[in-house]
Amino acid sequence: MRMKRAWRYRLYPSKVQEEKLNSYLCECKDLWNSLLKYTKTCYDETGKFPTRKELYLLTKKWPLFAQVAQNVADRLSKSLRGMLLKKKAGKRAGFPRFKPIERIKSFTYPQFGFRLAERLKLSGIGSISIKKHRDITGTIKTLTIKRIPSGKWFAIFISEVEAPEVTRKTGTRVGLDLGIETFAQLSDRSKIENPRYLKLAEERLKLIQRRMSKKKKGSMNKVKARKDVAVAHEKLTNKRRDFLHKVSHFLVNQYALIAMEALNTEGLARGFLAKEVLDCSWAEFSSMIRYKAEEAGCEVVFVNPANTTSTCSSCGRIHKKVLAERWHTCACGADMPRDLNAAINILNRATGGTPGCQACGEETSTDYKHNRQVSSMKQEAHAIGRG
Repeated sequence: MRMKRAWRYRLYPSKVQEEKLNSYLCECKDLWNSLLKYTKTCYDETGKFPTRKELYLLTKKWPLFAQVAQNVADRLSKSLRGMLLKKKAGKRAGFPRFKPIERIKSFTYPQFGFRLAERLKLSGIGSISIKKHRDITGTIKTLTIKRIPSGKWFAIFISEVEAPEVTRKTGTRVGLDLGIETFAQLSDRSKIENPRYLKLAEERLKLIQRRMSKKKKGSMNKVKARKDVAVAHEKLTNKRRDFLHKVSHFLVNQYALIAMEALNTEGLARGFLAKEVLDCSWAEFSSMIRYKAEEAGCEVVFVNPANTTSTCSSCGRIHKKVLAERWHTCACGADMPRDLNAAINILNRATGGTPGCQACGEETSTDYKHNRQVSSMKQEAHAIGRG
């Protein structure tokens, strides 16, 4: 079985090459907007969207490498298809939008047009210096060139490799209760403290964002101030992501089974604790746990989060608690922190340790063939979306 892997490298283009790269992004933006305008006109006149072949024909006049231009058409086609699928499923879905240059951050060579040696050679741009901090394994399939808000450029390769044979671990099982006061409470009574990187960086961010807001619109001072803000957010993101990588790596290597709640992070991020929830990055952490567990031979189970805090882990009685109650006490004699009680319930629910558990219906990582494909796709999206 083959799977996909993403490899991310920093690029160091010269000033001339950077101008060419920026012009490619600008041309991609103009092409996207042109194709979208044609799509809307076509739908208004015929009631149908243009086919991918029609969009491909419209890309021929653009001063872009053919594969890059066709990839822009592919992106629009996928956006339209995704919108239609969401509407058929009864979900809210907006029509693709016209994009300013700020919203075009990357362009892709889907098959060829690039060559990697000591330097990276791109058709239409030239030979660019690249920092190859590790060797790529497998067959390179695609290349995405990305610019992040701080002005740095990255090359993201997608390669196809043979999936390694994984032996399932046997050993300790653990339940994780993710929180804000403590990042994670484990059912074995250990804790992972919340570093609160946003709180530490908040004053600095407020200061430089106020400075940026006072600069004259369109001036070079505004551009410089915007870059300062982007660099500060990039440093914050890097610190948070480094912490999440280290914690997820430790957990999948330490335990044979990890039980977690299937949290609705989108809903939680709209509540009064939105800032703290987003700073914890639970969704990204869960994604890291998923794909790292596949290669570590660890099983991950996501359980229904309903009443994990309210239910007594000893007797099963339900005691409703407000958020301010941080201790769990029950008539059966159970006396422990609220988060520890929840972590034990999560583990019991995943392993069938309590009456009325939902272990049979939970989402698990036991289907290795399916999950490796899913995890490799998530790695690919995660690498391209980073920064």
